[in-house]
Amino acid sequence: MNLDQLEGKFNEAKGKLKQKYAKLTDDDLKYSEGKFDEMLGKLQEKTGQTKEQLKEEIDKL
Repeated sequence: MNLDQLEGKFNEAKGKLKQKYAKLTDDDLKYSEGKFDEMLGKLQEKTGQTKEQLKEEIDKL
């Protein structure tokens, strides 16, 4: 899955991620175009998962 596809899928997955990781806030999940990797870094800090694990999880949602 390329980055564009992952970004599109992420928009659908936000609610499910918030349910699974209760400590995530709307600000954590805020996406600015061109800053997807930066946002993944924030999610990585909050969840303890690697960026690759997060990408795989988003792909599955």
